Amino acid sequence: MFMKSIQPKLGKIMKRTLTILALPCLLLSASADDTTISTSLGTPVDGGTRFGVGLIVGEPSGASLKYFFTDTFAVDGALGWSFHNETDFHIHSDALWHVHDLFDTSEGQLSLYFGVGARVKFREHAEDRIGIRIPLGVSYKFDRAPVDLFAEVAPIIDFTPSTDGSFSAAIGARYWF
Repeated sequence: MFMKSIQPKLGKIMKRTLTILALPCLLLSASADDTTISTSLGTPVDGGTRFGVGLIVGEPSGASLKYFFTDTFAVDGALGWSFHNETDFHIHSDALWHVHDLFDTSEGQLSLYFGVGARVKFREHAEDRIGIRIPLGVSYKFDRAPVDLFAEVAPIIDFTPSTDGSFSAAIGARYWF
């Protein structure tokens, strides 16, 4: 009996979640081109790769993924637990643009990035929150190891169950395969 009453709600939640998380992919198809990634990212051109997996700590805390389509355009995402105001499961995905030559470093690459994405927060004792995020961050990719460190902040505007503003901040590291 309980499962029959919860199945319609789960179906609606999954449809909304998939629709919102598809936003960065739509932005990707509209803005990405077939530009070859430069060797400064440690890409297939010089033996590196475009896909990174790691940990994110803060808001949220969990797993982080990132994939570079071009030298300056990537899609990232995270899934984990949110500890801001309530302990809930959080998923986000962002379309990100990178500026690599803003900061001069003797080793590695320090980049600024910004973007737009979607966030879903599954709350246990309240309605789920769905909204957009506008991340701004910096990342440092090491020359001698396939690792990067990042820090970001993201204002968030939730549209359901009501319009509400908040922000998230996190640090993390990824290993590049």
